Amino acid sequence: MRRRSVCALILALGLAPAGSASPTEPAGYLGSFVWRSDDPKLGGLSGIEISADGQDFTVISDRGNWTQGRFLREGSGRITAIEAEPLRPLRGKGGMPLIGGRGDSEGLALAPDGSAYVSFEGTAKVLRYTSLDGPAEPLPIPAAFASMQGNSALEALAIGPDGSLYTLPERSGAPRRPFPVWRFRNGAWDQPFAIPRSGGFLAVGADFGPDGRFYLLERRFHGLTGFSSRVRRFALNPGTDGLLKGETVLESRVGQHDNLEGIAVWRDAGGLRLTLIADDNFFPLQRTEIVEYRISD
Repeated sequence: MRRRSVCALILALGLAPAGSASPTEPAGYLGSFVWRSDDPKLGGLSGIEISADGQDFTVISDRGNWTQGRFLREGSGRITAIEAEPLRPLRGKGGMPLIGGRGDSEGLALAPDGSAYVSFEGTAKVLRYTSLDGPAEPLPIPAAFASMQGNSALEALAIGPDGSLYTLPERSGAPRRPFPVWRFRNGAWDQPFAIPRSGGFLAVGADFGPDGRFYLLERRFHGLTGFSSRVRRFALNPGTDGLLKGETVLESRVGQHDNLEGIAVWRDAGGLRLTLIADDNFFPLQRTEIVEYRISD
């Protein structure tokens, strides 16, 4: 988040804690869990991937750390506890930990072969990892990445059904300018389509669901009253190499949840589920909140 937004957030949280929900929850809400730990590196979580059964997870922090763990769930599927390894640093091409501005990791995507891709916001780039505890392999960097706004670059990252990688920045450069979506396939980047902006929301996370559709998590900061979040989904149109018209599947009330930045879409016996994770900005008045919703197919 930008410095002026962070200052406003501190004031807002001092007056009215973010994440305070109304007594009436929206349709599809399944529950929230606050992840607490003695690990000083826990915080700033901005990307999440979940196994097909909704149990195992991988997360990254915007300070260049990552961990894996497991959700413990009750019979209804609600998260009751988390078992996780200590957070460890992501590494660069030479194997050294990514620190400072080099470690502003935001988007995470896991490929079927077990490799991982991570997108970065400070310097717009995407790194590939054969294993997250090993050295990185940088992907090519298009010239257009250099013109992305500072602290608002590649927030969202997802792998499509055909193995192509999709990423987009948090900001497009102007309120009426669509978010440009970049695709990496066959060793090269292109920009096949863009997603219209609306309602003051910014792009912060993405995933492809088991239904093959592209899900975009967006966030809006409302100052003293906190955050609202929205999830839109789009079907790929192979005939035009673009997207079909999207639909909103979730929009939270202002202040209902914390700063949701990561999204994973999966399916259980009851249908499609969204698992969303909040970046607490390492502020004690915020929290690492995990929120789950049921949505229609």
